[in-house]
Amino acid sequence: IRCPVKECDEEILHGKYGQHLSSHKEMKDRELYSYINKGGRPRQHLLSLTRRAQKHRLRELKRQVKAFAEKEEGGDIKAVCMTLFLLALRAKNEHKQADELEAIMQGRGSGLHPAVCLAIRINTFLSCSQYHKMYRTVKAVTGRQIFQPLHALRTAEKALLPGYHPFEWKPALKNVSTNTEVGIIDGLSGLPLSIDDYPVDTIAKRFRYDAALVCALKDMEEEILEGLKAKNLDDYLNGPFTVVVKESCDGMGDVSEKHGSGPAVPEKAVRFSFTVMNISIAQGNESKRIFEEVKPNSELCCKPLCLMLA
Repeated sequence: IRCPVKECDEEILHGKYGQHLSSHKEMKDRELYSYINKGGRPRQHLLSLTRRAQKHRLRELKRQVKAFAEKEEGGDIKAVCMTLFLLALRAKNEHKQADELEAIMQGRGSGLHPAVCLAIRINTFLSCSQYHKMYRTVKAVTGRQIFQPLHALRTAEKALLPGYHPFEWKPALKNVSTNTEVGIIDGLSGLPLSIDDYPVDTIAKRFRYDAALVCALKDMEEEILEGLKAKNLDDYLNGPFTVVVKESCDGMGDVSEKHGSGPAVPEKAVRFSFTVMNISIAQGNESKRIFEEVKPNSELCCKPLCLMLA
């Protein structure tokens, strides 16, 4: 209830109105303003009522909100009520609660996206088990699922593996299979043997070069679009683009050390990979660079072609 006394205008909770009124000692005819209970039960707080009683008490307001929503918001009552609620929270400086509610309304939830969690896991060099431990701890301590479980990360990871994105080359590539399936094969099949003919058995997961390249470019889509925007080249989305690639092959150390225990194994892990160094686009007679890898020697920008145990 708003206090009717001049220069007061304070809003008082219903039950505390009488107490507030008694503080205006100087006022004559105080009784005129006191709240009259017309018999029956005193009004209960709205949130303590049953759903049916809430509906009953708010029916007039609901009708007004519905009329407003139909007139202004295309009938979206939920959006109007949610906005009212957000404004009420922010008016009371409860911004944290308002931010969380807004995130849920926009379908973001208060948790991180699986792809973001995957990026965190890789950039902080956490193993799967270390990440899982952190995920469990955070969930237990906060009571909220901020990080996503491992299986969600694995699903997000599939989008980064060659063979995930459908594509076609124009003109079509000669002598290239259309099958993008990834299989476990002999990693050296099709490669001429080295001079010393060292007998080596390999087992490898090998990707098709064009499938790997398409996947790498798809992964960099946002950077490419940002580069085009920065150079005011929005009209050049169809290219042609010139992509400079650095190929590399590195040994990945002694695998036996990675497992920690058990007998020493003679295997070596080898990775054939490539890094997209830069992408440019021809504009008239000049070439404009729209992407350049800042850390070309970082293993974080190596795109896999073949992962092999020798």
